[in-house]
Amino acid sequence: MTTAAPRSTAATTPPAGAVGTAHTRVEGVEKVTGAARYAGEIPFAGLAHGWLAVSTVARGRIRSIDADAVLAMPGVLAVLHHGNAPRLETDYVGMLGVRPDPTCAVFQHDQVPSMGWPVALVVAETSEQAREAAESLVVDYERLPHDIDFHSGRPDAEGLDGHMPAVTGKGDLEAELAASAAVLDAEYTTPEEHHSMMEPHAATARWDGGRLEVFDSNQGATWVVGELARMFSLEPSSVRVRSEHVGGGFGSKGVRAHQVAAVMAATVLRRPVRVVMTRRQMFSLAGYRSPTAQRVRLGADADGRLRALEHRSLSLTSTVHDFVEPGAGHARVMYDADAHHTANQVVRLDMPTPTWMRAPGEAPGSFALESALDELAVKCGLDPIELRLRNEPERGPVSGLPFSSRNLAACFREGARRFGWAGRDPRPGVRRDGRWLLGTGTAAASFGAGAGPSTAVLTAEADGTFTVRIAAADIGTGARTALTLVAADALGVTTDRVRVRIGDSDFGPAMIAGGSMGTRSWAWAVNTAAAELRERLALGADIPPEGITVRSDTTAAIGALAQKERHSYGAQFAEVAVDVTTGEVRVRRMLGIFAAGRIVNPLTARNQLVGGMVWGISMALHEEAVRDRATGGHYGADLAGYHVATNADVRNVEADWIEDHDPDDPVGIKGIGEIGIVGAAAAVANAVWHATGARHRDLPIRPDRVLRAAAKAPHA
Repeated sequence: MTTAAPRSTAATTPPAGAVGTAHTRVEGVEKVTGAARYAGEIPFAGLAHGWLAVSTVARGRIRSIDADAVLAMPGVLAVLHHGNAPRLETDYVGMLGVRPDPTCAVFQHDQVPSMGWPVALVVAETSEQAREAAESLVVDYERLPHDIDFHSGRPDAEGLDGHMPAVTGKGDLEAELAASAAVLDAEYTTPEEHHSMMEPHAATARWDGGRLEVFDSNQGATWVVGELARMFSLEPSSVRVRSEHVGGGFGSKGVRAHQVAAVMAATVLRRPVRVVMTRRQMFSLAGYRSPTAQRVRLGADADGRLRALEHRSLSLTSTVHDFVEPGAGHARVMYDADAHHTANQVVRLDMPTPTWMRAPGEAPGSFALESALDELAVKCGLDPIELRLRNEPERGPVSGLPFSSRNLAACFREGARRFGWAGRDPRPGVRRDGRWLLGTGTAAASFGAGAGPSTAVLTAEADGTFTVRIAAADIGTGARTALTLVAADALGVTTDRVRVRIGDSDFGPAMIAGGSMGTRSWAWAVNTAAAELRERLALGADIPPEGITVRSDTTAAIGALAQKERHSYGAQFAEVAVDVTTGEVRVRRMLGIFAAGRIVNPLTARNQLVGGMVWGISMALHEEAVRDRATGGHYGADLAGYHVATNADVRNVEADWIEDHDPDDPVGIKGIGEIGIVGAAAAVANAVWHATGARHRDLPIRPDRVLRAAAKAPHA
């Protein structure tokens, strides 16, 4: 498959070098032929297999575990549980600035805080023996009442700082609302959602001499080393983590119960042990996106300028660990108002701890705020794009910092031209195609463009090639390929002379693949190393048989970067067809135009952006994890019961970009892994309103909800 350069006249012109030109993945042949090895496929001599046994109660205490009966079963080697497992250190703050989720510190006590909590690991000679034994393990519980009731009226909701302050505010909100010509006050909800990547979580642990080696599927080898070293009271240098290929992560592949359990078992048995999560276990042990209940209040003057903006977002966390889904964060960078108030709140329930999931905060937050802007535009009698353009801020609404670059308006103008927005009849429910009502909608997107300190090792080999070593993680984004192009341009050579090796903690500390910061962070380190190596080679240094190697560290350079609001931006457009007699919603076409800095590889970049937009369709119309209040567990914790968008749901989805340059940024790259999903669900929901006249404030927009709303809509 190949793709052309961006077709828009506003698109960035590819430079003469490798960066900016379409390249197929350097590991593509390995993946399509099956030669690429994933964490659960790497062979080891003497490999034993562990199978997690998880709780069948939502809250309680373990009275007893009948391990003896299981130990007598064929092939069973050990049963680890809270009564015999190695003790772990958990009183520390990890790489990401938070304490470890106790779900990862397995088998340390007899308490059960949620359904699916790990209670034991059964280790056997084969995975089949381990599974049979784990499913035969009898655990006696003292059951306690549980609470999984999430809703906006919870009196125990509280503000909680996450990776941003819980509350921000300026101005007199009530006074500005009272003085506004148009006011909106609405609540929006999003359900519990799951990462559901193709490759399940898997890890193999073994001791090689006095060194612990872990082969797993992760989003950052440095991250996993740090957590395991602290938990097991080891020196970081005595832990090596490798992750050759990763079949998707989306925020969930950090340190999880399976890695810790594998290390425990390998330590006890002194042989390699592999633990792989089942798909059902991933719904309990791999994190998820919390449901949200968001209240948005907007007030605008007669010209559509915002006088008041309030965005309050409620999410849930577990009773044993704090995690915040910061839905209100989207408003803090998108729109300003004289009175501007935001709050992220949580309620603690007897459920597993949520975690980062593609565009955490921005994805659900943009659905609420961008839907609210659409509703306000109707009240103001303004085009939805025009309302947004009239409210473009000059500085960060909360931070007060200048924007490094903010090309959202250009995204809307280019997108409107490409989508044919000018010919849109703003009246809802007037366009038809046979049995289908047609509508179009739009929404804005934003995601932070950060960078984390990283090191890279670059070697000029005696044969004239170059080897890059960096502990990056390619979670399906094409990072290997992007770094190959970056290195080739930085060295001034062709791509066939560059080999990139990633996913090994021995290469030195590096930023995780998360927060849309991976490629930007790693490219910065590679560029820095290449500059030094080129300088040494320019001095006429002879290359010895072992090559010439340099190491870079970007910690100081990133720390010296000027404080600004740095973000990628985008404008999302959707056209839907709705059959109000069946409740069907079909997305006929989507267009996303993005301002995302320097595009390294148009082929994989477009794949990432389109993938995010498809996930936005999935979020808008399909994804919803439902729990049984009686048990605290899921209905249909699998990919049959948890619906995601598939090929039949996706027709014409197009992503493109405009020029977006930050003169102060030495790298010029902004992350694109998450910006594609932001605003996409709102664009679809806004299009459904335009088609039917019925406003949907609760996701997903299921057929039953369409039917109920259509019956009440004035244009039904």
